[in-house]
Amino acid sequence: MKITKFGHCCLLVEEDEAKFLIDPGIYSTEQNIQTGLGAVVVTHEHQDHLSIESLRAIMKKNPGLEILTNSDVGTILEKEGIGFRIVEDAGRYVQNGVVIEGSGKEHAVIHRSLPTVKNTGYMLGEKLFYGGDALRKPRMPVEILALPVAGPWLTLSEAIDYALAIKPKICFPVHEGMLKSPGAVHRVPAEVLGAAGIKFITLELGKTYLF
Repeated sequence: MKITKFGHCCLLVEEDEAKFLIDPGIYSTEQNIQTGLGAVVVTHEHQDHLSIESLRAIMKKNPGLEILTNSDVGTILEKEGIGFRIVEDAGRYVQNGVVIEGSGKEHAVIHRSLPTVKNTGYMLGEKLFYGGDALRKPRMPVEILALPVAGPWLTLSEAIDYALAIKPKICFPVHEGMLKSPGAVHRVPAEVLGAAGIKFITLELGKTYLF
């Protein structure tokens, strides 16, 4: 599996002949020029995960693209005249033999005064799990974990404990695009998880990694 991080939570995932894009949000633009995509996966409606402007640019470059998401995001896309396919908790989508399975239903609580939106995590190719903005343990073992390390709904301690509970072979940080300098949110997980036998690597933006 090849993974390229464009920023924050926007990932390009390539497995065999399949090529997917995850969460094209406002923190990156490199996703807008990608070609050969079969599908875009959107975990939830927040702008750091879904930019309509970015999505339209991607669609222009990739005719016939499938957009996989949940019903909350679907409502937004419908108003924008953008087609989509619902893949929610336990739902499945297969492209070129690669399975994408939905996992989870709700975004983590930011504050009790704020409404909770629908959030769907996704397992891709039975290897990579990306939970969006929620710390949900998927149904199957995880080889590669995209680990959120910062955000208004998350502490670093929670992020590390989540990775320890999942026990992937390898993980890398996401959801830190709002930070001026990641500093400890990259260093501390590497130290703690490494001691537990979980390899933690920081992806250089725009560089493709083979897993």
